[in-house]
Amino acid sequence: MPAIEANADGLIGPTHSYAGLSPGNLASSLNKGEASNPRAAVLQGLDKMKRLADLGLPQFVLPPHERPNIPFLRSLGFSGSDKTVLAKAWRDAPAFAAAACSASPMWAANAATVTPSADAADGRVHFTPANLHTNLHRSLEHRQTKRALDALFPDATRFAVHDALPAVAHLADEGAANHVRLCATHGGRGVNLLVWGREAFEPWEGRFPARQTREASEAIVRRHEAGRPVLAQQSRAAIDGGTFHNDVVCVGALDTLFFHELAFEDTEATKAAIRRAADGLFEPQFVDVSAADLPLADAISSYLFNSMLIQIPGEDRLTLICPTETRDNARSHAVAQALAASNGPIGRVEYVDVRQSMRNGGGPACLRLRVVLTEDELDATNPAMRLTDDLHVRLSAWATRWYRETLTAQDLADPDLLDETRGALDELTGILALGADFYPFQRV
Repeated sequence: MPAIEANADGLIGPTHSYAGLSPGNLASSLNKGEASNPRAAVLQGLDKMKRLADLGLPQFVLPPHERPNIPFLRSLGFSGSDKTVLAKAWRDAPAFAAAACSASPMWAANAATVTPSADAADGRVHFTPANLHTNLHRSLEHRQTKRALDALFPDATRFAVHDALPAVAHLADEGAANHVRLCATHGGRGVNLLVWGREAFEPWEGRFPARQTREASEAIVRRHEAGRPVLAQQSRAAIDGGTFHNDVVCVGALDTLFFHELAFEDTEATKAAIRRAADGLFEPQFVDVSAADLPLADAISSYLFNSMLIQIPGEDRLTLICPTETRDNARSHAVAQALAASNGPIGRVEYVDVRQSMRNGGGPACLRLRVVLTEDELDATNPAMRLTDDLHVRLSAWATRWYRETLTAQDLADPDLLDETRGALDELTGILALGADFYPFQRV
């Protein structure tokens, strides 16, 4: 059945800041404590969304979560008015207060793992929100993420939005950042590559945490009844080098897998498993980049592989949409230009400015969740959450009105910021038709 790959991007929230909360995310750690620009961040994200929509790809908006997360702070014993709770938390437990203010839901690649209807036994599109158990600030996201996915995909006859896996270390799950779907056409059956960093009961002694367990990936395959799964181990060397998600060193689209030499613990075994799973459906195309051509450190700093690999309607070859940092790094730029000049499956490279997100460790691919949809499934989505020229204008004006131009760590404790974020989100629920009780503060 004909289908197209849509993107659902996380709308960057008003508390976008550089708190350095993610061990192993080198960009996040490097910029810790610096001032951010939430207004520039959200406008950059919106412009990237519009660029994809203008290319003919369906583009949706996932709303930011309520931050500061006052219910979380109350669960830790802080009491009084909401502003008093926030003030007490920053005074007595600043690390928890910082986690409660994180705008990390902007990185929608971690929102969920998605199985399209062509691959699911029951013919529905399946979503499992990631529990993001490894990091405190991200573990707060999955319930609100489910509400957002329910709002965007409301038809239970076509979509199955599951709860997250149990939030325990044994089932640590980071969502689509560790998942690639390969296929001949988006509407045909495909191969689901799920990459894991450690096993549930394995003692982990790496420099940085391995965030995805094999058992979590296996559970999602069972839950979605996903056809032709391939489970591959992430390279230990890559994790120790700062590859906190596999999408930092690997991206795929249609029949093409584009990856760094250090993406997998056993590259040849991974390629062989993909070929076996694809047998009778398509012949996989592997485009790999050696560490000699692009050292791991350059791959991470430039985010060449955290680009969006897309098929523009009407074009035969794929387009790679990279952050401007890829262009600014001599080694990654040379690799990108060589791709475009080759006769391979990637025929064009373009660049987008998402610098505010990049400084926190998230590139173009981090900001989006890919969802393959048939025409009927596309028609069953929430139309108010689909980006149009008009919605882009409305959201740009909304963000310009509500978002601060500069935000420091100290500003997160400002009680006025609580009012500003709630005012912005209250208005946003109307713009995106999310309902009057979408956020916790609206349900009090």
